[in-house]
This record gives sequence, C-alpha cells and structure tokens, in this order.
Amino acid sequence: MELRQLRYFVRIVETGSMGSAALDLNIGVSALSQQMSRLENELAIRLLQRTSRGVTPTSAGLAFYSQAQLALRHADDAILAARESRLSGHVSVGMAPSTASVLGMPFINAMRESYSDVRLHVVESLSGNLERMINTRQIDLAVVFQKEKILRWSARPILEERLFLIGTHALLADIVEDNIAPAQLARIPLIMPSPGHGLRGRLEAISQEHALSIEIATEIDGLALLMRAVRSGIGATLQPGAAISHLDKETLRVIGVHNPVLSRPNFLVSLSDDELTPAGLAARVVLTKVMHQLVEAGSWPGAILYNN
Repeated sequence: MELRQLRYFVRIVETGSMGSAALDLNIGVSALSQQMSRLENELAIRLLQRTSRGVTPTSAGLAFYSQAQLALRHADDAILAARESRLSGHVSVGMAPSTASVLGMPFINAMRESYSDVRLHVVESLSGNLERMINTRQIDLAVVFQKEKILRWSARPILEERLFLIGTHALLADIVEDNIAPAQLARIPLIMPSPGHGLRGRLEAISQEHALSIEIATEIDGLALLMRAVRSGIGATLQPGAAISHLDKETLRVIGVHNPVLSRPNFLVSLSDDELTPAGLAARVVLTKVMHQLVEAGSWPGAILYNN
C-alpha cells in the first residue's frame, strides 16, 4: 500500500466522483481507477461502489476512509517535523593538504548546501598528525592513508591514488620518458615528509616490498614549503594526483611511475555508527558522496574508486 493511494482514495470519497478527484489530483481518470483497483485487490475488500450518481464508499470503505484520513494527517505531521527540525551540531573533519586541495571546497560547499546549520570544522594537516588527532578524539572524521595506525575507529577504503614524480625540468632532464620504473627513483634526490606520515610510510613500504634503494635528500613536514623546495630544484618529490591538479606545468614536470604503479589507499575513518553524532553521520555520507563524484567526474587525477 502506498501513501499516494490513500490520498487518492480520500479525495474520491470527498468529491464523490472519479472525474472530479482526478482533476483535483492532476491525474488521468484511467490511472486513478487502476490505482484504486490495485488498492482493493491488495486489501481483498471492495472499498468503492460505482453508481449512476458517482462513487460512494462501501461500509468497509467508510471504515477505511476514517483511518486513511488519520494516517495522512500523521504523514503530513512527520513531513512538517522533518522540514522544521533542521540538522544542527558540530563536526570536525581532517584532510591531508594534497587531499584538501581537490576535496576541501567541494565538500564544504556540499555540506553548506545540505546541512547549512551544521558547524563544520575542517583541519588540514599531514596524515600523521591526523592519525594522532583522531585517535585522541580531537576530530570526528578524517581521510588517512594507513588504517593500521587508527585505534578503535572504523576505516572504509574509498579510493586508490597513483603517485607521481614531480620536479623541475632541469632536475629531471635526463628522464626522456613520461613514465619511469620505480627503480629509476634511486638516481633522484627526493624531498618527502618525515617518517610517520602517510606518504612517507607508503614509500617506505613500497621500497621494502620491491627492494628499492631511494635517497631522501630533505625531509619537510608541510606541503607548501615542500613544494617550494621542489620548485627551487634541490630535489623532486612523490605526490598523489590530487597534488598535481593545480601545478604550473611550465615550472614543474610530472612523471608517472609504472611497473609497478606506485599508489596509496585513501581510508575514511570515523567512530562507529552508534558513537557518531547525527552531524558526524551526515558529514560522513556527504564526504563519501563527494569523493565518489570527484573521481567519476575525472576531477581527481590518478584516483580509482574501490568496488565497495
């Protein structure tokens, strides 16, 4: 039984005519008659009686009419309550700088559009800091890259990001191809975050897995300064596709890494459903949706969604 069928039935009884009810409901008489037949078949009871003077309810129809009116009033009250009771509260969400560069503003705009009364706090920090903040409950949600460091929290894999080599044209002049193998990184001085941060941890794991010898020339825990150092030419860096979306290609060169492809997973971590506030639950849904939309629209370079 559908709510619209109750509305149709009540209007027919009130007008005493299929034609008048159809006109009021902006529906064809044939379609209205079909809906009433379906309702009567589902209930296995005759509700309406057609006469030469119009349509009148049977005794069962009169009883049903009274309860249908009550059900519709409750439904209208529920709709009104939902519209008037706007979701409010506070939620804090953490993102790494490279992630925030592509995800930050679309997420903020989506939250403002759907939940304008929720006070949103976005924290931009390196993933190692975000892991510590979420473990100490300083933030509610975060996009991180090493789920094994998250204690007592649920972690949902959302997407995988390819990593790219970024450096000045002069520093990378000896590389002719647009793609290199990971072993070729051994000849290039790299500028990376310090150990403990997600991108560095991912690089170390890949290096160990494939027996790569990689030189970390400089450690910088901050994307803005790190990229300034790269532009100065003292070294190159490995960054995900999100970080290359706003690069000046005339100043810096971007090279893919293949065989194997270097990548990092993105996990959306949060408290369990029964611990998250309604604002936190809403933000998690919106964040997941926006991440999917950005990848599907081709706005997140080098990102591939997981099938989950």
